[in-house]
Amino acid sequence: MKLVVVESPAKAKTIEKYLGGDYRVLASYGHVRDLPPKDGSVDPDAGFEMQWETYADKARQLKAITDEAKKADALILATDPDREGEAISWHVQEVLSKRRALPKSVERVTFNAITKAAVTEAMQRPRGLDEDLIDAYRARRALDYLVGFTLSPVLWRKLPGAKSAGRVQSVALRLIVDREREIELFKAQEYWSVAATMEADGTEFLARLVRFKGEKIDRLSIGDRGTAEAAKRAVEEGRFTVHSVETKPLTRNPPPPFTTSTLQQEAARKLGFSASHTMRVAQGLYEDGAITYMRTDGVDMAPEAISGARRAVVARYDAGYVPEKPRHYTSKAKNAQEAHEAIRPTDFSRERAGSDDHARLYDLIWKRALASQMSSARLERTSVELVDGTGQTALRATGQVVLFPGFLALYEEGRDDAEDEDGRRLPRLREGDAPVKRRVEAEQHFTQPPPRYSEASLVKKMEELGIGRPSTYAATLQTLKDREYVRLEKNRFIPEESGRLLTAFLERFFERYVSFDFTAHLEDELDDISGGRADWQAVLDAFWRDFKPKTAEIMEQKPSEITAALDDFLAPWLFPDKGDGSDARLCPACGEGRLALRGGRFGAFVACSNYPDCKFTRRFGQGGDDAAAGEGPEVLGQHPETGLDVVRKTGRFGPYIEMGAGKEAKRASIPKDVPELDLDMAVRLLSLPRTIGDHPETGKPITASIGRYGPYLAHDGKYAKLGGTADVFETGMNAAVVKLAEAAAGGGRGRGAREPLKVLGPHPRTEAEIKLMEGRFGPYVTDGTTNATLPKSLAPDQLTLEEAAQLIDERAAKGPPAKKGRKKAAAPRKAAAAPKKAAAAGKVATAKKAAPKKK
Repeated sequence: MKLVVVESPAKAKTIEKYLGGDYRVLASYGHVRDLPPKDGSVDPDAGFEMQWETYADKARQLKAITDEAKKADALILATDPDREGEAISWHVQEVLSKRRALPKSVERVTFNAITKAAVTEAMQRPRGLDEDLIDAYRARRALDYLVGFTLSPVLWRKLPGAKSAGRVQSVALRLIVDREREIELFKAQEYWSVAATMEADGTEFLARLVRFKGEKIDRLSIGDRGTAEAAKRAVEEGRFTVHSVETKPLTRNPPPPFTTSTLQQEAARKLGFSASHTMRVAQGLYEDGAITYMRTDGVDMAPEAISGARRAVVARYDAGYVPEKPRHYTSKAKNAQEAHEAIRPTDFSRERAGSDDHARLYDLIWKRALASQMSSARLERTSVELVDGTGQTALRATGQVVLFPGFLALYEEGRDDAEDEDGRRLPRLREGDAPVKRRVEAEQHFTQPPPRYSEASLVKKMEELGIGRPSTYAATLQTLKDREYVRLEKNRFIPEESGRLLTAFLERFFERYVSFDFTAHLEDELDDISGGRADWQAVLDAFWRDFKPKTAEIMEQKPSEITAALDDFLAPWLFPDKGDGSDARLCPACGEGRLALRGGRFGAFVACSNYPDCKFTRRFGQGGDDAAAGEGPEVLGQHPETGLDVVRKTGRFGPYIEMGAGKEAKRASIPKDVPELDLDMAVRLLSLPRTIGDHPETGKPITASIGRYGPYLAHDGKYAKLGGTADVFETGMNAAVVKLAEAAAGGGRGRGAREPLKVLGPHPRTEAEIKLMEGRFGPYVTDGTTNATLPKSLAPDQLTLEEAAQLIDERAAKGPPAKKGRKKAAAPRKAAAAPKKAAAAGKVATAKKAAPKKK
């Protein structure tokens, strides 16, 4: 019997079916061990020796693999065909070796698609583990560990509120912050356009002003209303005839099949998928045998796939839609390795695969790959110039006609920017024609700042700069969101205060390590390790020699010195020149103190130097906007019962209202859903909690209030969420009792009722019904036996049946959760410390075996 190890249970099930009874296929469920998150896991002084630790939740799966390996004649490592797949195979082999369960024969096989033909062919061409890829994995893992565990303590001690920093994520964050700075510094410029709606042969078309008073008109030439009105009158009074008609043939070639990054970009544009969701869905399609491997920067397809695509085009259209010769592509991306095929269907005759999001993504992949082998589109672009009798004023109309659609009949690539006017149809015009002028309009415009990055445009930019690799884009963006350094609004990235402050800190003190060129060069060196052109330990040593002293230097500085340096570095943004010669740092509240950056327990903020006499503060994220911080306290009026002033203020955590002073003062935050605050609303907010009345069953009071997580109802230690601030003041007894009852049915904390949010369907392997539920700690899926929490990266409304089933399978494989309060008996300290020297020697020996030096 031969034991085959792959990553996922879905992949294992499919492959075992292909191989038959002489093979046993088990899943490792991804990586089985990693560097433990503690100091000393990588030792730069010992040749970057690494101490690996198996995941506790993989114990059951590793035991199953170990038990089968002891009985097997051979071990076949069939993990994914990339660096991470090679690393998983290496880890499995190392674990089995330490457990003395490694069969005499160990082989490595790879396949680009999970089809019977691909798998059986791969089994005929086994090889050994690729030491260069394993070295590249070790280098990347050690590098990320050293950056994280060396830089993060500096952040925790010197930059309050910072969580961590990573090698690639910090550079991606800088891109987002730099774009936000561009937007804030952007000064809009007014300009006007003048256009006439003309008509010929019953067809209307638009002609724009391109010459006025004999001078060429560019986009920004007309900068005020007066000039625009004069130009408009000239067009209205002129009689325009066609002066020239210029027609040019145009050819559009199809784009290549998808790489990882272009798939993420196009899925974001056309399907609204996040990068991480795209990769989850693509993983499912790959494991189902529907598409080839989805982590690749290659853009060409195998010869047999190209032939299959050409046959599918002829069957769908006709022979005129395939070019005379097959198309071959090469990548234009920086640092492309092209080690694998592009992402394509495994069978071009299969037009559909999967359901829901899987079906939508497959359709995109199928159309793109098929279109890549179709004929070019032939178009005709026409430009018509119309001139008035004086020759001083001219209009131009442009348009294009599709003569032969070619690949456009099936697929057109999405765009991040708005379409231009060239796609408009024009009537047939000849020199001397005089189209009818229907109307003339002058329209005001303002130049726009560069757009914020979407997931698609950020991935594209990272690829252009050579930052990160196909397998890292999704994880990098997800990390930025999980750590709340950025937020997504209307599918665009906006940096949070913590993200801006972290970027400023890194640019000021670690400028080299967040520079785009340095990061791209380091990626090149890591690729050289993969190709056997560089020694991994030498690359790490060169990095560590500069990085370690720099972190030690910053660690020696006092937090006040760090804050002062950041205050100076961020001065152009925090205290921009007002343009009137006044002091940009002058406190707007007291008029005497000077504003400066301060560090607090919960992060940075701007405060007055006259504290505590002047308590003016401004949130760090408001930049130089003192108006947003408030021109000092604002008295809304006097409280009708106490006669005390009710004052609106702005603090480090946002706007609030205050009544009274000192310890007796009463305060309330101003909710975001209160658009306009007046005295009446302020008094109501200060009066909270509001007693609705006594519960008809218990006789105990029901109250409504606003807490840290929003508006809520409270009764006898139980809670229920309310929809908004208005509900706090409007909810009556009947509605309150119903909401509390619904909350109790869902677990007693108002997190939802017991009714499922969605019934996903029968489990594809056990046939048990899978439901999506709302739980106390967030949404989860259940098959009635096993509950699995949804990760933050997975949106409940986008969850598919296969994803839910895999979550349940993975949770079941981990075994029942450990009961709280029970701890394993600790070994006696002396007994554990006794064999210290022997244990240390064993670790060194293991590391040396795992990291052989290059010949």
